[in-house]
Amino acid sequence: MSGVKLDQHGKELLQQYRELRPTLDKLSGEAYDLLRHELRKQGIYVTAIEHRVKTEKSLAGKLEIKGSKYKTIDDITDLVGLRIITFYTDEVDKVAVIAQGIFDIDWQESVDKRMLHDLDAFGYNSLHYICRLKTGGPRFELQMRTALQHVWSTIEHDTGYKGDVKIPREYMRQFNRLAGMMELMDDEFSRLRLVLTDYRRHTLALVKSGHLDDVPLSLGSFRKYLELKPFDRLNRRIASVNQAEIYPVSVMSYLPVLESFGLETLGDVQRFIDENSEDAYQLALSQLAITDLDILASNTALQHLCLVHVLKHNGGREGLKSVYDIINGQNETNEMLADLMIEQAKTLSFMQEKK
Repeated sequence: MSGVKLDQHGKELLQQYRELRPTLDKLSGEAYDLLRHELRKQGIYVTAIEHRVKTEKSLAGKLEIKGSKYKTIDDITDLVGLRIITFYTDEVDKVAVIAQGIFDIDWQESVDKRMLHDLDAFGYNSLHYICRLKTGGPRFELQMRTALQHVWSTIEHDTGYKGDVKIPREYMRQFNRLAGMMELMDDEFSRLRLVLTDYRRHTLALVKSGHLDDVPLSLGSFRKYLELKPFDRLNRRIASVNQAEIYPVSVMSYLPVLESFGLETLGDVQRFIDENSEDAYQLALSQLAITDLDILASNTALQHLCLVHVLKHNGGREGLKSVYDIINGQNETNEMLADLMIEQAKTLSFMQEKK
């Protein structure tokens, strides 16, 4: 090969590689498919799964330097390489367990570089397994690392930090400081993920137990609260006016409306429902009684609860328009809807009580 000087042993190894190449290509695809399938089966989402077969040029360069180290081509364990890049550090261990289940691991050749404690080791903190398919065949290398470790390794390579030119001490110090910061970020993202997972579990347990005043109103808690079907009773009552069918739609778009009312906990939401349900029913009744509408969306109850809240708290035309802007998007029709709602509601008892 042009530019590469191989001794006779190196040439023999290279010829063995050429003969083995079809097997290596097949192995690369099979190992990749096994990993991808099992990760999906276990519900583990990673940022990337890479696989490759070492090129002849790359192998020749390796053999030129240390070909005498290998007796046969089977002694070279990275002819096929796979890399899994995870989001979090704890997921590296989860992937490792999966790999142990679907591959035979050569523990003597495998290395956990995460155990290194050198200041400049962050970019190399991968878990490296030397594997073999359970059906046999050549060995291959599996690297497992986090996204931040992968980014840092790429930066080191791109800047030539590990190259053959000696880097001045002041620049090495800056690299090491940044590497330390990246490692801290990697650990903190994983720690924060665990903290947030525990918080969600605690919040969901509070919702399930009915301790709604202890649960802050948020996207996640409101979604869990909806599992209690808090608007079903009012929806069924409104639908009974015309014996209407209720079809399901999402009410998540109403969360910003509830927050705009100053509701801070799920307990506030429950009280909001309790205090306004009768008036919301009367408002819906005034609209539906003169129609033959026989299909209602499941957001009907919450919509009328919001409109009643605005009317009872003197929100007027602007307050109603604001609600419509949030749930419908801003458009000229919302002003007309607000005016129509004021006209329809003015004879209802809760409006009369305000006077």
